Amino acid sequence: MSEAPRPTPIAEGTVPWPGDVAREYAERGWWQGRSLGAELWDAADRRPDAVAVVDGDLRLTYRSLVGRADAAASRLADLGLVRGDRIVVQLPNCWQFVVLTLACLRAGVVPVMALPAHRRHELAYLAEHSEAAAIAVPGELRGFDHQAMARELALELGLRHVLVVADEVRPGSVDLTALCAEPDDDVRPRWDGDQPGSREVAVFLLSGGTTGLPKLIARTHDDYAYNARASAELCGLDEDTVYLTALPASHNFPLACPGILGTLLTGGRVVMLGSPEPERAFAVVAAEGVTVTAAVPAVAQRWLAHADEHGADQLASLRLLQVGGARLADEVARRVRPVLGATLQQVFGMAEGLLNYTRLDDPDEVICSTQGRPMSPGDEVRIVDESDRDLPDGEPGALLTRGPYTPRGYYRAAEQNARAFTPDGWYRSGDVVRRRPDGNLVVEGRDKDMINRGGEKISAEEVENLVYRLPEVAQVAAVAMPDAELGERVALYVVLRPGASLTLDDVRTAMAAADVARYKWPERLEVVDELLTTKVGKIDKKALREDLAGRLG
Repeated sequence: MSEAPRPTPIAEGTVPWPGDVAREYAERGWWQGRSLGAELWDAADRRPDAVAVVDGDLRLTYRSLVGRADAAASRLADLGLVRGDRIVVQLPNCWQFVVLTLACLRAGVVPVMALPAHRRHELAYLAEHSEAAAIAVPGELRGFDHQAMARELALELGLRHVLVVADEVRPGSVDLTALCAEPDDDVRPRWDGDQPGSREVAVFLLSGGTTGLPKLIARTHDDYAYNARASAELCGLDEDTVYLTALPASHNFPLACPGILGTLLTGGRVVMLGSPEPERAFAVVAAEGVTVTAAVPAVAQRWLAHADEHGADQLASLRLLQVGGARLADEVARRVRPVLGATLQQVFGMAEGLLNYTRLDDPDEVICSTQGRPMSPGDEVRIVDESDRDLPDGEPGALLTRGPYTPRGYYRAAEQNARAFTPDGWYRSGDVVRRRPDGNLVVEGRDKDMINRGGEKISAEEVENLVYRLPEVAQVAAVAMPDAELGERVALYVVLRPGASLTLDDVRTAMAAADVARYKWPERLEVVDELLTTKVGKIDKKALREDLAGRLG
């Protein structure tokens, strides 16, 4: 790859916590002043011969895992990647994802956690906005050539390296499996290069934002280590934990809530699986003795349906099923323990920070009808009306939060920060909730223009901007369409230009040509003479959703 200028230092684009607040978090022990890599290596030293990661037939002990990660950190340095460089990571659930992530945490190279479903449209933005030096991709996944796409992006954007997990790594790309291999004789047994400070950025997560493409959330070593460590403690993880990673590993939920990182910090075993589909997932739970896993509501419903038909004997070891990403219907929640035999834990959180969990010993009424309460004593929560006035318990309102793992702003996003954060650091989550007298929250919906398709957050504005590229379209509104399996799907209301015609296939073909992730493609089109509007002339999304509900019967 051609040489590119060094990126702007990350610190110039981040919003730090105020000094007095950071001191309090450190004094109270939430921030431990160490890199996440250092904490993970300490955990590995406690159990060097225990199995840390399983991927199919491959089993890595903690000694092998950190040895490979140290070697990979050295090999990244040999490629010219240094502390503070960014790498877009678009990998499926595989052992290379874990080794590369740990190598980055060790060396201070910052992973930008993309999704396997992303395409050129999303990846080009992420690479450009983060000023990435490299990208890591699978060779081919579900019939799509990620390696070719990454090579095109590298040439277009000046990325220095394309790292590939594939049987055939093409000339000019780096074999990521080889980079993550056991240490060579000439590789340092322990990484002794620059290590990141605890206040530096550890990882970039993606927002589920409503305004166009996702924003970057800079999570520091201090706050993200606390995120994973405190989650693991609350969820009862220990050395006997076997955690199944079946949701995309780059999501915050399976990565650190407590997920992969929380399991490794407590000395447990992480099992990587490429899909949560029940036939394969149930077999892996049985084979590995899985005790904990995470699912979104659509996955939980498929597991329940499979268990209804085939039984749940294979899930005998499963003690905890976390469900989050979207609101789980109460009637579905009530079926989890009787049908699957595991304790349900509802998880309501966000990559921006705040995590709410139902507790393992909560009564069934709390577990099945609420989305839990904040994890940390340092979490601050307000529920407010349209004028930011605090509301009493029981009244639904907008959720504002701040705390020891909730950053104070997005990366290089001054305009969005002015809307999403108050001057005194409260994050406007966009969620409408009500708080019960017992402190548990019940999610009522969203106050932002967001479509939640099976846990994947889709910006209606982004979809609309893409559809406006079509010459036939005069006006468009993207709205959430209710769906029994996924919760919501994308529907379009379109006003056409005179004499024009448009079909749903036309729209989806245009989305494909623009290399837009498939989960964002609309699944219903309503062509109308005019869009419903409010009294002040704005498109009335609420009225459109009600109209759609009527059309759906």
